[in-house]
Amino acid sequence: MAEDFTAEQVARGRALRRAQVPWLLGGRAVALALTLVVGLTPAGAGLVTWAGGLFGGSRTAEVLAGAAALVLLGQAVGLPFGARVRVIRRGYGLVTQGWAGWAVDALRGLALTLVLVLPLAWGLYALTAHAPQRWWVPAAGAAAALTVALSFLHPLLIEPVFNRFSPMPEGELRSALLGLAERDAIRVRSVLVADASRRTTALNAYVSGFGATRRIVAYDTLLTTAEPREVELVVAHELGHVKHRDVALGTVLGALGAAVAVCVLGLLTAWPPLLSAAGATDAADPRSLPLLAACAALIGAVSGPAQCAVSRRIEARADRHALELTGDPEQFIAMQRRLAVANVADVDPPRILELLFATHPSSVRRIAAARAWRPQT
Repeated sequence: MAEDFTAEQVARGRALRRAQVPWLLGGRAVALALTLVVGLTPAGAGLVTWAGGLFGGSRTAEVLAGAAALVLLGQAVGLPFGARVRVIRRGYGLVTQGWAGWAVDALRGLALTLVLVLPLAWGLYALTAHAPQRWWVPAAGAAAALTVALSFLHPLLIEPVFNRFSPMPEGELRSALLGLAERDAIRVRSVLVADASRRTTALNAYVSGFGATRRIVAYDTLLTTAEPREVELVVAHELGHVKHRDVALGTVLGALGAAVAVCVLGLLTAWPPLLSAAGATDAADPRSLPLLAACAALIGAVSGPAQCAVSRRIEARADRHALELTGDPEQFIAMQRRLAVANVADVDPPRILELLFATHPSSVRRIAAARAWRPQT
């Protein structure tokens, strides 16, 4: 580690981690605790009844207003924690956006969540009314189909909500990036630049979409900070995800996971003790909404470490692909140094934090793997 990062760089990354992790984990813990309290006590049923009463008290009103109330409550609880993390990151030079811009983004995120959640809640309770005991069978299929649809539409409908994209100008770098994709036999629709600098100084790039929506996206911060060869290495890593069909595989696994989660929810919401604790009569009762949210949150929390473990393996494989595609471990290591320093990363975090929450291997592990890599003969 000493040969790759100075003592000051290591200390700076650790200091940021120590400053923000308690707030990040605290926000998760408080949000989960509140969701469980609301979902496993009559408080949630009372919230749904009250919110629905504001709009006439019909079943549809309770479903839509109740779902909106749960979303708003979750956003409100997480806001102070997110604001504090933002203050900390701004102190380390990672935030360039003002509070007004941050508030606008928060409102955009809230609006997007409501646009997605309210139709889902309405459709779900239409199914429970039609088949109170077997609603989860068609709901599981619908959840899987929706996951696939969102994966395809995400770069077209959701990414533009938070960033503006412009075509990368013609030049050596654009040609080099398209050349990497061509050598990988990957069809790329476009190479775009995201205006990340209006929010952050962090560096990143990614390949999003699949089929007709696939494109290479580079943060403008990366293009203005990193050497062109380092940008190529970042993109080569992202092309590795495409080459190994990580987006498609992730979509399939996500669809299967969503279907299984719905089936588990169906079993849980049919269990009389849980329904009684939540103050609901059955799954068709809109007052079961908070119970559904609580069970879904608990499933997500429990499955989180396993998802992170799978993600780390996928990212390590993409690193190997970048090395195989470019044959340039020295520049790969330089790129990892650049990313770690610019993003103020803790280059060697505590193992327990990495196992539970990290979606990527640590910088030290990625650099060590690059040093150990040898070309295939």
